Amino acid sequence: MARLHLFDLDGTLLHGSTAPLEISRQLGLEAETMALEKSISAGLIGPPEYATRVHALWTELTEAHVTAAFDGAPWMSGIEDVWGQIRENGDYCAVVSLSPSFFVERLMSWGAHAAHGSRFPAVPFAEPVDPAGVLNAAAKVQIADRLCEEFGVRRSDCVAYGDSLSDKDLFRAVPVSVAVNADQHLSGLATYSYVGRNLWDAYQLVCGAR
Repeated sequence: MARLHLFDLDGTLLHGSTAPLEISRQLGLEAETMALEKSISAGLIGPPEYATRVHALWTELTEAHVTAAFDGAPWMSGIEDVWGQIRENGDYCAVVSLSPSFFVERLMSWGAHAAHGSRFPAVPFAEPVDPAGVLNAAAKVQIADRLCEEFGVRRSDCVAYGDSLSDKDLFRAVPVSVAVNADQHLSGLATYSYVGRNLWDAYQLVCGAR
């Protein structure tokens, strides 16, 4: 039976950063977004409010900014190697993130079979964010189930990689999980724990676990 590897983006594939933070850095709005990051991490605001507020910050956002943010982001090393190996094994890999879909979906070009993020309007923005399209921790499990159906695998064949509170529900739902540079929210939940900058080493932890 094939496996489905489910990767978080912020803090997991991105080392010590998030997609919104990298986007805001291009606009000189890093401090404002860092304040929002702290608020959502502390549970003071939820994903819909966070999305609405970063959208309001990005009034000058262009595709050029998004490209610069993506290209200059502090990615973990070995991402394409890991996804290439997953494909070679006949398995599947997907990214499921609360970050904007217009950023997350760029990872399809690196070898992900699927990439899901919170639905934002097209850049440059001419419309508001629809809160109904903003993902949360529970939505990650729902998307994982849809991907299982799409790829013909079972939830019991899934592996989750994550770092924070938004990954908690998914870690509880699947049998194998890897905490990657994780915070206290995943303490005691993960099957394996990895600290470092190379995704290949994190992936190797689960290669023998079936």
